[in-house]
Amino acid sequence: MELSERYMQKFEQEGFASVYEWQDPPGTVYEEHEHKGKVSLFVTDGSITFTIDGKNKEVIAPARMDIPPNTPHCAVVGPEGWIVIVAEEIEGDS
Repeated sequence: MELSERYMQKFEQEGFASVYEWQDPPGTVYEEHEHKGKVSLFVTDGSITFTIDGKNKEVIAPARMDIPPNTPHCAVVGPEGWIVIVAEEIEGDS
């Protein structure tokens, strides 16, 4: 079983309402926002840099990142783009 499939199953077992794969090209910018529920990400390819509380955190595949509810953050996709498994506690919250 592929790593992405294993993480999709893992997120489903953790009880997330929605689990799906997403990808963006290099340099995609996510302006500051927050989510009402927990959002977890598993980066399968590429990278992304999040800014939370004024601190940068680069997430390079393969790696997981959990974003707590009501946590303002922004992000920029790395130079090779990224492919990610997204898990939302509240469906449609990302």
